[in-house]
Amino acid sequence: MIEIAIIEDDAVIRDDLKRLFESADDMQCIGAFEKFEDAMEILKKEKPDVVLLDIRLPGIDGIEGMKKVKPFLSGTDFLMLTVHEESELVFKALKSGATGYLDKSASEEKILSSIREIYDGGAPMTSRIARLVLGSFRASETSDLTVREKDVLEALVNGNTYKEISYNLKITVGTVRHHIKSIYKKLHVHSKSEAVAKALKDNIV
Repeated sequence: MIEIAIIEDDAVIRDDLKRLFESADDMQCIGAFEKFEDAMEILKKEKPDVVLLDIRLPGIDGIEGMKKVKPFLSGTDFLMLTVHEESELVFKALKSGATGYLDKSASEEKILSSIREIYDGGAPMTSRIARLVLGSFRASETSDLTVREKDVLEALVNGNTYKEISYNLKITVGTVRHHIKSIYKKLHVHSKSEAVAKALKDNIV
């Protein structure tokens, strides 16, 4: 059973998501909250598998809230709820430790499949976000990406689907998903190392 928490300030979207997860045989909604402040203690106690989190929230926003609770939730994946135009914000969330993102206009089938994909060790990524991620690694003097991870990332930038990448690289779709999740994790570490290097360079520490 996949345990999910929802943090979304739009009551209609929040209730629709709760109803959707409660109707799925393999999912359970452990709480639906309007503000991050209302959810913090319950998240720490319940430790859900997935937190579906609006990037823009009143009070503590989604990215800052995630940073606050992530140290207590090592086994939890954070899936950011966003709108189509928010690529830069999504990228910032990924660099802060989010595992993936969902467009608020996504179909119910897409939402459910994305939750299952995350739970099974994958992570959704579009070509637009892949371009930002690839640019971030290229801008660094060092890159932690493996050759295969770079191949997957560049294929996504070029608009290839998971199935096309699987066929061209002669790997399974599941392996493609795992590579993407690994890239996300390295992006998080990568952004931390950049921050440390900048602090040392600028004599901040």
